[in-house]
Amino acid sequence: MNARADVRAGVNETTAKATETTLLDPRFYTTDFDALDRIDVTPVRAEWDRLIAEMRSDPNRNHFRKTEAWDATDWESMDPQLRRELVDFMVSSLTAEFSGCVLYKEMKRRGSNPDICELFNYMARDEARHAGFINDALREAGIAVNLGFLTKAKKYTYFRPKFIYYATYLSEKIGYARYITIYRHLEKHPERIIHPIFKWFEQWCNDEFRHGEAFALLMRTDPRLTQSLSSRLWIRFFLVAVFSVMYVRDHARPAFHEALGIEIGAYDHEVFRKTGEIARQVFPVEIDIDNPRWQAGLERLRRAMLAMDRARRRGGIAGFLGRMAAGARSAAAFAGLYLIPVRRSVPPTNPRLVPSY
Repeated sequence: MNARADVRAGVNETTAKATETTLLDPRFYTTDFDALDRIDVTPVRAEWDRLIAEMRSDPNRNHFRKTEAWDATDWESMDPQLRRELVDFMVSSLTAEFSGCVLYKEMKRRGSNPDICELFNYMARDEARHAGFINDALREAGIAVNLGFLTKAKKYTYFRPKFIYYATYLSEKIGYARYITIYRHLEKHPERIIHPIFKWFEQWCNDEFRHGEAFALLMRTDPRLTQSLSSRLWIRFFLVAVFSVMYVRDHARPAFHEALGIEIGAYDHEVFRKTGEIARQVFPVEIDIDNPRWQAGLERLRRAMLAMDRARRRGGIAGFLGRMAAGARSAAAFAGLYLIPVRRSVPPTNPRLVPSY
């Protein structure tokens, strides 16, 4: 169902946008829940128990509440392009958060393993808060996402459990890196705060960090998940995919980043650097973001994706042929990024990290 059809059916534009499933949109996932239920956390029991105790204490139980720091937002007088891009940022973030909530809640519902069920229960709780907080902000503008409809209308992508680990670990850790980088920038430049939700990012991103820690421990229960040749190749794939999608998506929001006072290229490079440093805790390979081929390849991919979007909008035979040509250029650009030599690393004995940025 496309966005226009959703609107005709009485669904608002933000809900329609959230239901879209393209290469750049956050996805809803399903997996082999029985395999997840069989995980034995004995090899990481000490660190696991410490993490679960921290999550059980619920450090952010009082955080997602509006206080006097929540300023009113004048949506009506906001520059139209900035408004579109801010809404796009918020809807994309909400969809990603709610995607985690749906996946984690399903695991809790289906599972019987007490360790795994307790973990996913806490993560579902956190992600529900995040999504609800963003939706409250959208509700102020009269454009809240219908989360019940989203659960039914959004397409689900099946991933094997190990792919869920790679994708979700990176999603949580890059989410932390993105949020904390924006938050630290706005600490220095409070005049650039374009919406009060950014004031909540510090503790918020610590939830993301803890969730990433959980997936790091899950991966450390079985060395084959990160040390086999096929696993290293797949980890490399997911690193390139997550980084390149972020790059393309961020460059589609120039007014948003300009209003924040953030130069997109420098910001993305900083987020890639932080995520790479963090991911050394469990991944044996790291993207060489300083290789000149990296930036050049990202730009080729971005231009190809723009061409694909233009062709899609054009429609008809010409649009179809344009999409095919742009798709081939996108695949070639992605392959070029994937083939850049990676840096090797040896994960530390102690897998736990603390947020330090």
